[in-house]
Amino acid sequence: MGLHQAGYTVVGVDIDPQPRYPFTFYQADALTFPLHDYDFVWASPICKKFSSATRTSKTQDNWPDQIAPIRKRLQKWGGKWCIENVPGAPLVDPMMLCGAMFGLKTYRHRLFETSFNIEAPTHPNHKAKVCKMGRPPKKGEFINPVGHFSGVEFAKKALGIDWMTRDELSQSIPPAYAKYIAGF
Repeated sequence: MGLHQAGYTVVGVDIDPQPRYPFTFYQADALTFPLHDYDFVWASPICKKFSSATRTSKTQDNWPDQIAPIRKRLQKWGGKWCIENVPGAPLVDPMMLCGAMFGLKTYRHRLFETSFNIEAPTHPNHKAKVCKMGRPPKKGEFINPVGHFSGVEFAKKALGIDWMTRDELSQSIPPAYAKYIAGF
């Protein structure tokens, strides 16, 4: 959505069906989908191998590392690209974005490796409390929507995403991040 807000015509590609995706969508393998007609490619490889939630469940080895293959593909393609993933992912010289940088009520940190130079905005101190998993947020709290969280409507507002389900929100990044990166 952030790329759309920045003026791009958005096309999504995923190996799994995405019936609620708001733009043109192709069910295909992103590692083989043709890229020659595109100005900018945004890649969000599976993050479960690197996420802190997976580390605590000891299932990291069950997930593939798609970052190296997509990076190689994008470098060979040669256009403008961005790879997004979680803290701990093996991105090269990544920039970190946080919801607080954009006035959002989430501290959702994400890393971004790009084929172009980019600078992060100022990262404000994390002063607000984050609501505990499983209970609705209280006034003044921030939310980190992961897993089976409570407060879906609050999370939609906090992330700037009003069209997703709870499960989709738990995997999302705020559109403000992509809109910011698209401005470079």
